[in-house]
Amino acid sequence: MLTEETTTALDPIADSKSDPAPNPSHILEVGFGFWSSKVLLTAVKLGVFTTLGDRAMTGKELGQALEIHPRGIFDFFDALVALGFLYRQGNGTEGQYRNTEATAQYLNQHQPGYIGGILEMANDRLFKFWSDLGPALKTGKPQNEIKHSQKSMFETLYADIPQLEQFMGAMTGISRGNFQAFAAKFDFSPYQTLCDVGGAAGLLSQLVAKQHSHLRCLSFDLPAVESIAQKSIEQAGLSDRIQVISGDFFTDALPKADVITMGMILHDWNLEKKKHLIRLAYDALPENGAFVAIENLIDDDRRENAFGLMMSLNMLIEFGDAFDFTGADFWNWCQEAGFRRYEVLHLAGPCSAAIAYK
Repeated sequence: MLTEETTTALDPIADSKSDPAPNPSHILEVGFGFWSSKVLLTAVKLGVFTTLGDRAMTGKELGQALEIHPRGIFDFFDALVALGFLYRQGNGTEGQYRNTEATAQYLNQHQPGYIGGILEMANDRLFKFWSDLGPALKTGKPQNEIKHSQKSMFETLYADIPQLEQFMGAMTGISRGNFQAFAAKFDFSPYQTLCDVGGAAGLLSQLVAKQHSHLRCLSFDLPAVESIAQKSIEQAGLSDRIQVISGDFFTDALPKADVITMGMILHDWNLEKKKHLIRLAYDALPENGAFVAIENLIDDDRRENAFGLMMSLNMLIEFGDAFDFTGADFWNWCQEAGFRRYEVLHLAGPCSAAIAYK
């Protein structure tokens, strides 16, 4: 004889009635994520956090300093409070806004840890290009400047020195934490020389050189970058420890070194060019040398590192056939080149160092 309890257990419809209904909040949060993104990006672009610095200001004072129309002042600044990017002491027109510890450190242009450059670039370039993610997925083609000028992003970028300097500043901001973690975590004791390929302004070389006095560093990039790198290295007082070498890694061999690093370089290219760069690194290394790719490495199961996966979509939008990759992908390519051992060293957030040993 079936009781009411056993009938319910056998009836999936009846059983589902006792379960809580699915919550749509995450769907709506992500679906409207561009709202919060644009609020933060606009705040960086307007200089909200730099203007505040270490001060507290009323909405009217801050709005006047930024030349914001009165209609938007309190909605805008209070949205930043609600999103956790500003503190507010008091309520109403007398309330005073100030930076959080994080925005004071990372979004004030006058601080060395400033990462706003990459957010400015996201606001000026990426925000509008990502509206064409659908066409990118349908066509497999870039949706950035290439779509209109037929010139590659790097070709356009390296022809405009002010734009190139802005790009280098953006890359410096977003990479500093990851490079600093690499300088601290990787065992450099067996090595004497390091060559950072695609070294840009020389940030990785500077951070490693400061922490490991026995190392001699080389920063390798295109000729257009040389003066920018030299200036940055001189300002850091490291000209005697870091040499800037100009070249093109698609036409030239890499400088010889015990450690070859590529920070956010491999993901810019298609599979053929990735393998070419890995072979160049192998050829430039001595026996037991190390090749290090610092990337937003996607987890091998492709389930967890959402930032890495979305970065790969960004590479589709920027370049078409470029893509991010997993540690397993990296090791397969390195084995083809002849490397004998591999490991992953987590750095910060979604970023890791994939390391192959010759």
